[in-house]
Amino acid sequence: MSLTSDVVQRMMAGAASTAKLVNYAFPDRVALLGERLSLNIPELSYLATLTGSGKAHYAASAVHLRSQGITPPADTGGIAALARRLRNTPSDTATAALSAHQRAQQQHDLNAFIQLASADELAHQASAAQASFEAGQALPLLGVPVAVKDLMAVQGFRLTGGSQSGSNTPNLHDALAVSRLRQAGAIMLGTTNLHELAFGITSRNPHYGAVVNPRNPAHIPGGSSGGSAAAVAAGIVRASIGTDTAGSIRIPAACCGVVGFKPSYDVIPRQGAMDLGPSLDHLGPITASVDDAALLFSIMAGLPGQVPQRLRTLQGIQIGVPTHYFFEPLAPEVRRHVNAAIALMEADGATVHAIDLPGVEYGAALQLATLCSEATAVHWDRLVHCPETLGEDVRIRLEIGQLFPAIWYTRAQGARSQLAAGIATAMAGIDVLAVPTLRTTAPENGADTVSVDGHDMPLHAAVTSLTLPFNLTGMPAISLPCGNSDHGLPVGIQLAAAQGHDWKMLAIAARLEQLLSAGKPSPSQH
Repeated sequence: MSLTSDVVQRMMAGAASTAKLVNYAFPDRVALLGERLSLNIPELSYLATLTGSGKAHYAASAVHLRSQGITPPADTGGIAALARRLRNTPSDTATAALSAHQRAQQQHDLNAFIQLASADELAHQASAAQASFEAGQALPLLGVPVAVKDLMAVQGFRLTGGSQSGSNTPNLHDALAVSRLRQAGAIMLGTTNLHELAFGITSRNPHYGAVVNPRNPAHIPGGSSGGSAAAVAAGIVRASIGTDTAGSIRIPAACCGVVGFKPSYDVIPRQGAMDLGPSLDHLGPITASVDDAALLFSIMAGLPGQVPQRLRTLQGIQIGVPTHYFFEPLAPEVRRHVNAAIALMEADGATVHAIDLPGVEYGAALQLATLCSEATAVHWDRLVHCPETLGEDVRIRLEIGQLFPAIWYTRAQGARSQLAAGIATAMAGIDVLAVPTLRTTAPENGADTVSVDGHDMPLHAAVTSLTLPFNLTGMPAISLPCGNSDHGLPVGIQLAAAQGHDWKMLAIAARLEQLLSAGKPSPSQH
């Protein structure tokens, strides 16, 4: 018997006794779990070989950001320009919110929203924001409509988590990050659709319907923050809020052709947001530009409303390009556009270094042990007391979390600590990493496997493998569009930096965005 099949068989053999031990009332479903586990044979095989060497605990480094951006200059477009215009024409504050509301209603077939504020509610929010501004408060987001993933509390809305097991009672208070946006003058347009409980990447929600990719309805919008990305890509709003546990901000941003930013771990507080994998969860913005992402980020992080420092060139910037894992396998059109973007940075003065990130190829296994264990613990009551309210795909994912031995979780955290240390060492002297966001463009709806340059991969591996390493390490990472495939599907490039270097990374991303917009020819390929 092979090691791979032996691992799964041993897990399944202990499943019935495990279910009995933890008082799981549905042992008849144990037989269904083997098929799902078979999708993760490589990860399970690696976990079975882990030993107890190294630290048995992982903790993200404490990050204390300080203001490192600049006040949005007069020529800044996007959200800052909209808020500035609304300050000059106060009567337009409500109009901006109502226009976004109308766009959402007109594009209801995208299924981007679970709940929309009424016109009266939007007018009330706009009036309150305008009154605060006239009372002398600085409101960098005055009148700007914002959509919020239905995984965090928004006053007046139910917190569904995209599930039938969510709350039926409107929230009395905002999540802390949402409260900070509201205090800055933002108008909460509604809560966006998502993959149920944020535990998936397609945003095919069995309760609220599938989110549609505005760029191509035949392809997934990505997930789990699919509605947040779709709302921005469709032009309903310029800014939305998402969460990211394995790539759930950056994946839909890449699929829909917008900007998605996952800051350093816990720089944006998670109070009032539903957990999935607490040691992996991040909050962050999905927007139409890097400046917009930085502005929302700074406010949610409790800093003054800012955009990145302006870099006239990338002279002196050190770019690390990993020599393995991130570029093999890779769809040729993704490789072409990502390499062209890296070439643009080099032509602008950056120095490109080929580097090795030791152990990154085992990140998916560490993510599996960590997320399955944590998510099942978080949602245990739902799983036991109201499983009929869960979609089948999410229910099975939560059920298999019972089968992971505690020693696997503990050893995975030790290996995770070693991974973070190894990447930090490899990045000495490097300002940012430059890698693809996804191995391919947005997969087709309903696909369970994806062919990537001749390699057949499970959907989850093709979509999450390049984003999840930065959840494991708590590093800031951003995805921005860098071109389109021959079929018109967006391609995303991902930049990542050391923990706490969010503003440096945003400045580099903003310069890259300028270079891509200018369409300069790329002199070489890497």
